Amino acid sequence: MANENNLPQDDNLTADPNHVAGEMADADGETTDPNMTATGAPQPEASRTDAELSDLKDKYLRLAAEFENYKRRTTKERIELFKTANQELMTALLPVLDDFERARAATASTTDANAVRESIDIIQNKLNKTLQQKGLTQMEAKGGDFDAELHEAITQIPAPSDDLKGKIVDVVEQGYYLGDKVIRHAKVVLGQ
Repeated sequence: MANENNLPQDDNLTADPNHVAGEMADADGETTDPNMTATGAPQPEASRTDAELSDLKDKYLRLAAEFENYKRRTTKERIELFKTANQELMTALLPVLDDFERARAATASTTDANAVRESIDIIQNKLNKTLQQKGLTQMEAKGGDFDAELHEAITQIPAPSDDLKGKIVDVVEQGYYLGDKVIRHAKVVLGQ
């Protein structure tokens, strides 16, 4: 029979008396307990709190940097949106500009005032139609009640009739809405 002392020993089978089941052993046989230092002494509580603090600081700095990048990106996108909105409006107005150039060339040698008036009327109608498609609407103020949120009173004159007392007699400058928002108040004359 073979002697048990002569059998080769497997390194994995040797038991370490300091090794606790479930713990990983280091390459040199020491345990890796998070509360233990390299010398085997318990790690102080302050060192662990410092590690947690530095981890939280790192997370905070990353979050702050990410937020700054977000603000910068949204600001850039907003500026691009305004640029493209203006571009869309300008593109829509180019045909009106072309009509002005054609009317000017066509009426340069004419002395007929009706031809000039007719060309201006056509261009104005086209401009109004283009602006209405973009959401611009004209305020209807004449003969209505005065509203300080919509109108700006320039002056007051004696009312031509009793039914126009306290009402808008004349509109000096038209007011406009863009969608539901007032973009220019109407300048009006009130009857007294």
